[in-house]
Amino acid sequence: MLTFAIIGKTNVGKTTLFNAATLLDEEISNYPFTTKEPNHGIAHVCDLCVCRELDVEDAPINSACIDGWRYIPVKIIDVPGLVKEAWRGKGLGNRFLSALGQADALIHVVDASGSIDEEGKISQPGSGNPVQDVMDIEIEIELWISHIIDRNRPNIMRDAVYTSYEEELSKSLTGIKTKPEHIAKALVEAELSEKPFPNWTPEDTLEFSHRLLPIIKPTLIMANKMDLPTAEENLEKLIEYHSHSLVAACSAEAELALRRADKSGLIRYSPGQETFQIVDEDRLTIDQKKAIQYIEEKVMYRYMRTGIQQALNTLAFKLLRRNMVYPVSNEAKYSDGHGNILPDAHLMENEDQPIDLARTVHSRLAENFILAIDARTGLRLPKDYTLRHRDIVKIMTQKRSQAKPS
Repeated sequence: MLTFAIIGKTNVGKTTLFNAATLLDEEISNYPFTTKEPNHGIAHVCDLCVCRELDVEDAPINSACIDGWRYIPVKIIDVPGLVKEAWRGKGLGNRFLSALGQADALIHVVDASGSIDEEGKISQPGSGNPVQDVMDIEIEIELWISHIIDRNRPNIMRDAVYTSYEEELSKSLTGIKTKPEHIAKALVEAELSEKPFPNWTPEDTLEFSHRLLPIIKPTLIMANKMDLPTAEENLEKLIEYHSHSLVAACSAEAELALRRADKSGLIRYSPGQETFQIVDEDRLTIDQKKAIQYIEEKVMYRYMRTGIQQALNTLAFKLLRRNMVYPVSNEAKYSDGHGNILPDAHLMENEDQPIDLARTVHSRLAENFILAIDARTGLRLPKDYTLRHRDIVKIMTQKRSQAKPS
């Protein structure tokens, strides 16, 4: 299952975003280090379900279909806030960085209104510097990666005699999901491909870490609290200064309020949609009416959406380039062996092939794999076929005969 980590300084709205995405009632408060341990939950990414195209009524099992949108679960981690010198263990840095290693991608939340100071304490809107806040977090993570390399330097130099420096660098960073191809790409971008590792300076190691970070941890910058003063001006600055990353506007509090209101039956709202409907206005208190009006005017009217669901979708489908693929047993009915129509959907990697889909469904399915069929056309797929977004695939298997004992 894909894993996203929510990172950022304290008081930028990380836990609010986590709760909005998962509807778990973790503590929300406006003082540093409210989150002392990483919170783990389940959020969802979504895209149009193929049931609309096929004009069938589906029966999802591993996912959900809401109003024609297929929602697939992903893991999400709300990690402790980061402060300067976290890579040395200051504050809750070690816990933060340990949780970071589990993630496939990062949601970097920043207070776009500039309402926190350098230490993560609440201040007046406009007094903080969101651009610098993003840079501070990135530098801490890069220093952490550099520290791992430096700590393992003797082992890397010793073992590279039998393998290669690229292989050993990869091994030293395997805990943060680093592969040899990641190392090779970062070496080229850092212009270190031709420089022997024993000759690296501290500046070389840091530059390598700087190039490696976006490769192993694709990141979306979430400009939160867009309903507050000065946020729009700071959003433009974030887009300008951090052009190497995707920057999105959001209001985590608005999303959380809408999801809780929907859960309570006060409104009808599907995550990521542009509108919501009030079920019974007479049931709303005066404060609730004011809150809904505020969300309509400050968030939905200006930005069309709260931005939370779009952020999750962007990470999965654009940054990680995952494809939503539907495995079926009966290609004529698009069903599994029990008659459930379009029961499952999986997020496959961009270069995955049918056998990878088989392996994702069940290891035994991959062991007995012989071929795959495009359920829409009924045609046999080439052995080296690369799965595409919204594919519907039937996996054909054949039980392998077991040799009789002599």
